Amino acid sequence: MVELKEDERLDYLLAENMRIIQSPSVFSFSTDAVLLAHFSYLPIHKGKVVDLCSGNGIIPLLLSARTNVEITGVEIQERLFDMAQRSVQYNGRQNQISMKLGDVKEIDQLLHHSHYDVVTCNPPYFNTPPGDKRNVNEHYAIARHEILCSLEDTIKASSYLLKQGGKASFVHRPGRLMDILSLMRKHRLEPKRLRFVYPKPGREANTILIEGIKDGKPDLKILPPLYVYDEQNRYSREVYDMLFGKNEDKD
Repeated sequence: MVELKEDERLDYLLAENMRIIQSPSVFSFSTDAVLLAHFSYLPIHKGKVVDLCSGNGIIPLLLSARTNVEITGVEIQERLFDMAQRSVQYNGRQNQISMKLGDVKEIDQLLHHSHYDVVTCNPPYFNTPPGDKRNVNEHYAIARHEILCSLEDTIKASSYLLKQGGKASFVHRPGRLMDILSLMRKHRLEPKRLRFVYPKPGREANTILIEGIKDGKPDLKILPPLYVYDEQNRYSREVYDMLFGKNEDKD
C-alpha cells in the first residue's frame, strides 16, 4: 500500500505496469518525459544513471523498466521529492532508484564528479517571467520557468556528473536549440543525436530531443522526425507503443 496525501492520486504507467503518485496542485508529468525516457541511451547491466529535475520521479521510474543499473533522481521541490520517493517504494524500485533532495546548481554537494555514465534532464523550458506574469501556483511556475535553475545550470551539472564519454540527453523546445547547442559545447558535451518532435504531420516541431557525449568528437546526426499524433488525431504507432506497450492493439 501507499500513503496518499491531500489531493493525490495513483495514475497508471501502462507500458511499464507501474503506478505513479500525482496531484492536480503540482506539476504532473507530460508526454515529454516519456519521449525523453525512450530517447535516452541506457546501459543495461553495468553503469550509473542520474536524472536531473526529476519532479515526481517519472523518468527514473520509466528508465527502471529498461535497465537494471542504479538510477538517482534529483529534485529541489520537497513536495515532489516526497511524491517521487513514495512512488519508488510503491513500485518496489527502492533497491534500484534513489532520490536526492537538492539544487542542481549545487550538484557537487549531492553527487560525485565524473562518476556517471548517463544523465537525463527535462528542465524548465522558459525564461523567468516578471513576478506578475508567473503562474500563481508555485509548483507550476518552478517546473515551467527558470526560477530555480537555468538551462545552463542543468547542462553544466550534467557535464560535472558524467564520465568522459558519458551521455547526456535533454528534452526542450525548438526555440532554444541554438542556446542548447552552444551551451553543450561550452560545457564539453558534444551534440551527437537530435530528433525533432511534431504534434502531427504538417505542423511545426514543438519539441526536441538531444543527446551529447562528454568530450565527444563532432558528428551530429539528425534522426527521423517523430510524430505524436497521426492525421486522424490518434497517437502514432511509435508513441502509442511508448505509452501503452508494444503488445497492445492500437486500433
